[in-house]
Amino acid sequence: MTSAVTFTACAFDSGFGQDASPFVPRQPAVFETALPIPPLAESEVVDGVRVFSLTAQEGRTQFIDGMTTPTWGFNGAYLGPTLRARRDEKVAVEVTNALAETTTVHWHGMHLPAAMDGGPHQPIEPGGRWRPEWRVDQPAATLWYHPHPHGDTEEHVLRGLAGMFILDDDQSQTYGLPQDYGVDDIPLIVQDKKFLADGRFQLDSQGNEVGLLGDVVLTNGAWGAVFDVTTELVRLRILNGSSARTYDFAFDDGRDFSLVGTDGGLLETPHSTDHVRLSPGERAEVVVGLAPGSQAMLRSLPPDLGAVAVPSAYGGLDDFDVLLLRAADQLQPSAPLADRFAAIPRFAADDADTSRTFEVQNREINGRRMDMDRIDEVMQIDTTELWEVTNLDLFPHNWHVHDVQFQVVDIDGSTPGPELRGWKDTIYLEPRRIYRIMMRFEDYVDDEKPYMIHCHLLLHEDEGLMSQFIVSRDDARRNVGDTDGNGGHGH
Repeated sequence: MTSAVTFTACAFDSGFGQDASPFVPRQPAVFETALPIPPLAESEVVDGVRVFSLTAQEGRTQFIDGMTTPTWGFNGAYLGPTLRARRDEKVAVEVTNALAETTTVHWHGMHLPAAMDGGPHQPIEPGGRWRPEWRVDQPAATLWYHPHPHGDTEEHVLRGLAGMFILDDDQSQTYGLPQDYGVDDIPLIVQDKKFLADGRFQLDSQGNEVGLLGDVVLTNGAWGAVFDVTTELVRLRILNGSSARTYDFAFDDGRDFSLVGTDGGLLETPHSTDHVRLSPGERAEVVVGLAPGSQAMLRSLPPDLGAVAVPSAYGGLDDFDVLLLRAADQLQPSAPLADRFAAIPRFAADDADTSRTFEVQNREINGRRMDMDRIDEVMQIDTTELWEVTNLDLFPHNWHVHDVQFQVVDIDGSTPGPELRGWKDTIYLEPRRIYRIMMRFEDYVDDEKPYMIHCHLLLHEDEGLMSQFIVSRDDARRNVGDTDGNGGHGH
């Protein structure tokens, strides 16, 4: 079967900080490139620990006919393999930096000790190695890994350093969810790029407030990708791996699909919907059905960014084709999807041990920019916290917390929709709205090594919209961030 589908592109301003003219997609892309499936990373169990190996390295990749792009990747030229582990397993990742500059590897969404988190305090020098080790202790989920060097995260991710980290548990395999990796369980790393005429990535944002917005959308590194469906149901693990763009994923025919999971794992019940909005760093697991011989285009519609000023400047009017799903004439039967998954223990606002207020404005959290030598918040081990988070700007931000998964209690006092009723580690912040979220700090104490809180629009993070917290047993350190009256709004 053959199919030609037109790529929907948007026009953006030119003007480039790099010494090359812009590449403008002049011809529509035909969706005929087989979707690359990131390989499952090899591992071996040594003394009870599952050990993976990753090497950050340079390479060259052809995304567009006639153009070759210098890229970075893990264990290859671009992106990285999918790491996969089970709950209660001990894992270690031996990371080698074969690049010419310092980088890090952060395990986004993972509950683990601060010293293993891979943030800016765990740099890997050129030629250096790092071996974090921890026990997986959280539900099945679609997580990911990417660099987190202070001030350079956007560039390292734009060059191609990213990959998925899938967690399994016994319960998640009993719900009829498609789970044959690469066959009916498909990882999708969605990124927007801008190219220069000589094939290089554009790496600067050209003054855009939120960072770089590209005019070519890649799916697992492919432009115009098609996936040949062989089963009645397909599970798509969608990661917004872009540095600034927010997407609203839907299908071209408006069909419903089942949203079954968010950042930190499965929802309590499948949620039938026809779209899902994801800001940078967020993930969604969806299950969609196709009829034999049919096709459906996964698209990004113009996202609702809330009350932002000039939505067109932030991608609020953009739409893109992302991936063509093309069903075979005969499909293998799929198990029926369960009506309910595992219950999620719910936090109640009255149960919070501590409350904090966070205000995001420009490149600051509570009036402060990131300082690597300053601890902004101290969380006490074995406590539950309620946070009020507000974006005071009229342009997009989002909110990512390391180590924990949180629940959204309410937004401006209203109960969140079903898409926000699961575990989250990243959430889009519509301007001037109050998001109340709750989380629990447990298992890991470290009075020296901090975790991060930051906007996952990576330009914002690099320019200082990030703060640091530690998890401690020392109650005397509780108000460390309050020493000059500017930070630490805990009480």
